[in-house]
Amino acid sequence: MAPWPLVPRREVLNDMDADWISRHALSLWGVLLALALLGADAAWRRALRRREGNDAAARGFLRPTTAMAVVVAMLVIASVIAVEVREQAGLTMFDASLAADLRANMPLPVLHAVAWLTQLGNPTALAIVTLLVAVVLAVRRHLRLATTWLLALVGTALINSALKAWFQRERPLHDHGFVIEHSYSFPSGHASGSMVFYGMLAYVLLVLCPPRLHRAVVIAAVAMITLVGISRILLQVHYFSDVMAGYATGLAWLTLCVGSAEYFRMRAGRAAAQ
Repeated sequence: MAPWPLVPRREVLNDMDADWISRHALSLWGVLLALALLGADAAWRRALRRREGNDAAARGFLRPTTAMAVVVAMLVIASVIAVEVREQAGLTMFDASLAADLRANMPLPVLHAVAWLTQLGNPTALAIVTLLVAVVLAVRRHLRLATTWLLALVGTALINSALKAWFQRERPLHDHGFVIEHSYSFPSGHASGSMVFYGMLAYVLLVLCPPRLHRAVVIAAVAMITLVGISRILLQVHYFSDVMAGYATGLAWLTLCVGSAEYFRMRAGRAAAQ
């Protein structure tokens, strides 16, 4: 009798987990969105309490120490994912299993709807809106804000392009025809781009809009970021690790840009008050 083929336990678990996730993908997407919105609301409430304190230096939207902690944490996460992808380690096995199972289990009508939703992160559309926002800010004489806005959006595009060229990871098979992508896969440009675009747009609105609108701005930004990034996994145009790395690199760059802008804004405010 031929011996039973030995399959690594880790690979079996990866396949089982990926199959379960693919069969409950939409429900999990809804749970992730709900958790993200609850987290955004909690973060907004905490920031509001801090800004209502007596310390004027703490009334910025993002303190330098918090910004640096987030940047370092996101770079560590992105680096760990990058090493896994480079070495074709366990995470890439999960990536492949999940992409294959989603391809087998996702109904075409659902993919069609998700393909429309993913256009919220379309690079061409975001580039056009980026220019329009920059013009509006410049016309209204918010020159420092306009400069930060442009640097953030141009910077994330350059960072993502450089990383794609460095890793040159091929995309998963996606032959449903709703979305066709030909560029490299790692990291996800839609995930990083939506993180920086909607995050920076939220920051601009927080600076310019009255406080009563701030909560809605934060929640809307988190919703857009979550919807766009996860849609790329469901459409099988990106692996799971592509999107997670895109989120991590995007959040690191976004935090660096917002943290720098807040530092100079608060310093200018203190100088004007003296």
